[in-house]
Formats: sequence, C-alpha cells, structure tokens
Amino acid sequence: MKKLASILAIAAFAAFVPAAPAIASPATDALSGCLADNTTGRDRKDLARWIFLAMSAHPEIRNISNVSQAQRDEINRGMGNIITKLLTERCPSQARIAMEREGSGALQTAFGVVGQLAMQELMSNPEVTASVGEYVKYIDQNKMNAVFNKK
Repeated sequence: MKKLASILAIAAFAAFVPAAPAIASPATDALSGCLADNTTGRDRKDLARWIFLAMSAHPEIRNISNVSQAQRDEINRGMGNIITKLLTERCPSQARIAMEREGSGALQTAFGVVGQLAMQELMSNPEVTASVGEYVKYIDQNKMNAVFNKK
C-alpha cells in the first residue's frame, strides 16, 4: 500500500510537469482519455490548487504564499478524493490494465494529460492571461531590438 501511495503521489505531481513527447501505449492512451473525460472543471481547478500548494512548500517560494495548515489539509483531502474517485470509480479498469502493462509510468503520463488540461483551463481565464503578460513592461526593448533586429 505504501508503494502504491508513493506511485500515486509521483503520478499526481506529474500532472504539473509537462511530459516529454513520447509514444504512449494503447493502455496509457485509454487511461489518459478516461481521466480527461472524467474530470470536471472543478476537479481540474482543485488539481491546480494542489499543485500550487505543493510548490508553495519550497523554501524560496514559501514567502509569497500564505497557506494555513487547515487549508493544506483541505486541499490535500480534496486531492486524495479526486485521485481515489478517478482510479477506483471512474476509470478502474483502464487504471488496472495500464498499471499491469506499463507500471507507474502509465499513471505519470496519464495524470500529465490531466495536469495539462488543468493548466489550460486556468490559463484561459482573462485575469490569469493579463497577469502572465505583466512582466513585459520590464523587458529592455533596446537590448531585445539589438539582438532580434540585426540584419
């Protein structure tokens, strides 16, 4: 059980890390499709919250996040519920087959697909899009022009 928990933790975090392009097997493709089809917008937002929570634990990022222990527990509980529902209720046969045929790599790849969907959903929000572009006002245009406008 402890080994499965470790695999699931790694697989869940893989949802945030873009996977290198690879040829997935039919079993992994089936699991990826099932997970994608069976996560709601709320699930994907909760996944993104969990990713933020995980990243906020880093010592160099912790100072820009103010997450209480109660919030951590709530977010982790929600993530546990999502993973449990996806693998035991919504996609159990696909998960079982993918694990039997390909091991934990199948879970990592499949949750990477779900993570990409979660990030796409967040990035499509106009407020997020505006925030992502705010750094542009600090780019030194003269230096950029010197590099990219040379003929």
